[in-house]
Amino acid sequence: MREVPIDGDMIRLGQFLKLAGVADSGGDARALIAAGEVAVNGDTETRRGRQLHPGDRVECGAVAVLVAARPG
Repeated sequence: MREVPIDGDMIRLGQFLKLAGVADSGGDARALIAAGEVAVNGDTETRRGRQLHPGDRVECGAVAVLVAARPG
């Protein structure tokens, strides 16, 4: 599992999918979430605006990404 650092202490799920390279655009992120293909901390998530914090685990298919705090 790879870690993707975020600025601040929160990011929305749709934004994070783009940042992590899981989705190419907001439309792609929306489609993945609507199809029930995205899980946060093991639970299927259908809200694009779900708030993620460092330590949250996002899964989409075989891809697993950990939300990490940006060092500094």
